[in-house]
Amino acid sequence: MKKSLATLLIACLFLSIALAQSPLDKLKEKIGMTSSKGLTNDKIVAGLKDALKVSTGKAVAATGKPDGFLKNEAIKILLPPKLQSLGKGLRMVGMGGQVDALEVGMNRAAEQAAPEAKAIFVRGVTKMTFDDARKILSGGSDTAATEYFKRTSSEELTAAFAPIVHKSMENVGVVKQYNQLLQNPMAAPLAKDKSFNLDNYVVGKAMDGLFYMLGEEEKKIRKDPAARTTALLKEVFGKAGK
Repeated sequence: MKKSLATLLIACLFLSIALAQSPLDKLKEKIGMTSSKGLTNDKIVAGLKDALKVSTGKAVAATGKPDGFLKNEAIKILLPPKLQSLGKGLRMVGMGGQVDALEVGMNRAAEQAAPEAKAIFVRGVTKMTFDDARKILSGGSDTAATEYFKRTSSEELTAAFAPIVHKSMENVGVVKQYNQLLQNPMAAPLAKDKSFNLDNYVVGKAMDGLFYMLGEEEKKIRKDPAARTTALLKEVFGKAGK
């Protein structure tokens, strides 16, 4: 009787582990072999690429819209560290409106630049090799794909974002507002610092925010890949979950 009970408990334990395993984990196990259900390596990689196209599209859509940065506290672009003391001082003397306008303008510039990332990410997915996919699936990180895009797309993103951010900040008056702040006596130390570039700061923060949102989308894929909406994802992740 005791032996039977012990056997039942062990069986239950293994069943609970199997149920806890995510479909992406099961894809990870299948990578490098052909599934008996016809799930080839090519199809597994195609499923991953499809998932990444969906997730990058959602990350771009979330950031590349009005208030995509400004109303998201996780990625909102704040005053540069070198300006924060000045910002506090200006608020204390009733000039908080200028500070707020500068912050709004920087976030608007990032929101206008973000849509350019969609095509860049699609190209990154298209160029992805089987080895890249294997590393993403078995990398041991919830954001392995995001790290892949950082390595392969950051340079192209910077080049694409820079002119858009600069033009946007000129159009919404950020450059003018920034120059006016620098004329304040409290900003004298920053005005003399020629190493700081506001355009570069906003471009960097725009990319940080975009990659943060991409990382969040990737975590969702790893937790619930079957929730993806394309036919290929349903086939690949559905079979991997069996």
